[in-house]
Amino acid sequence: MRYRKLALRLVGLGVLVAAVGGVAIYISNTTAGEKKSATLEVSPELIERGAYLAKLGDCAACHSVPGRPSFAGGYRMSTPIGAIYSTNITPDATYGIGRFSLADFDRALRFGVSQGHTLYPAMPYVSYANTKPEDVEALYAFFKEGVAAAAVPNVKTEIPFPLSMRWPLTAWRWLWAPRPAPFQDVHFDPEIARGAYFVEGLGHCGECHTPRGLAFQLKARLPAEGAAFLSGAVIENWYAPSLRSGGTGTLETWSETDLEQFLTRGVNPHGAVFGSMSDVIVHSSQYLTPDDARATAKYIKTIKDTSSAAPFVYDSSTDRSLSAGDATRRGAMTYLDNCAACHRPDGRGYEGVFPSLAGNPAVEASNATSVVSIVLGGSSTPRTSSTPAQFAMPAFAWRLSDQEVADVVTFVRSSWGNRANAIDGKRVHDLRSLSAALAH
Repeated sequence: MRYRKLALRLVGLGVLVAAVGGVAIYISNTTAGEKKSATLEVSPELIERGAYLAKLGDCAACHSVPGRPSFAGGYRMSTPIGAIYSTNITPDATYGIGRFSLADFDRALRFGVSQGHTLYPAMPYVSYANTKPEDVEALYAFFKEGVAAAAVPNVKTEIPFPLSMRWPLTAWRWLWAPRPAPFQDVHFDPEIARGAYFVEGLGHCGECHTPRGLAFQLKARLPAEGAAFLSGAVIENWYAPSLRSGGTGTLETWSETDLEQFLTRGVNPHGAVFGSMSDVIVHSSQYLTPDDARATAKYIKTIKDTSSAAPFVYDSSTDRSLSAGDATRRGAMTYLDNCAACHRPDGRGYEGVFPSLAGNPAVEASNATSVVSIVLGGSSTPRTSSTPAQFAMPAFAWRLSDQEVADVVTFVRSSWGNRANAIDGKRVHDLRSLSAALAH
């Protein structure tokens, strides 16, 4: 109900704002694009560059779904006011973008406006706003000439009237979206700047890893906008952990090499990917060139956390107790019965196969949502070109009660040097219910 009330308030706000300034936002700065669209020379090299950029932008994750041609849309996304579906972005003239000029494409990509209406911000145009003109051209060339046209109709949204009206989105865009402008290098190190261009732009890392405000706007889009940038956020029944360095539950102990491995392989000595980030690895970041992967890692390590919390220090007391058969701590026996075979009594797991729980940023995060979701629903490592073998953790929702899950998660979050807060059975029950609702 609170989301519906918020949406209705946005509708009212849109009446005042949309007429005043909303339309001007997407009309401006398009004349050059219209001129370019008539003279753009499409070469195999330009299409190849566009194909790479489309992978960096993770376009396939939302616009390609099983059972449909590539980029034909149809991916369902739940929102507080109803479901929306990704659109057909193949060069089909009827259902896709076949009739789009370069300026039309640019307006949709960077301005969030398509065919005269504002796009839902599920399309991360807020992040894509910094895309360089030459990269917009490359993406346009790829989607017009490098993708097969698919005459697949778009799926209508499941948002009821009046919340389905689009013009309040114009108000949202006018208030919260940045004015599109090519990426500006503010870094002294060109390699860091290269990484920043990806993370802040096409990589749209902040869309999941940065918390949102009451109007679902990003609280910070850049490091200069505050400590909220990449500080971690809840996405449905997952917690996208902090990508900052400096405090508990951050990437303080990860090296640049660790980050490169995680982005391209989905695993590193500290942990393994989970949740929707698996799709990011499979569809996007595994394709980063070595130079781009290194630059991305180098940039992320420059984002520091202001927390004064002490860094993780391994504590062997839990390992000694479990190895001696002492399972008197709450949750210890559940851990021995269900977890220790893979993650070991010392909590260090097996590198590249079963992730370490000791010092794991996701385990130590202030929000336990992801750990609970993994215990309930299981997880598996992604299959990539460099990691073709998959390793899976089974789901325990059928086997463990809400309280047992709470106990074992609390045990893991407070063992081997981990110092995260406890959770209760009510929280597990809520997440279990949410998972069931999302599955339908």
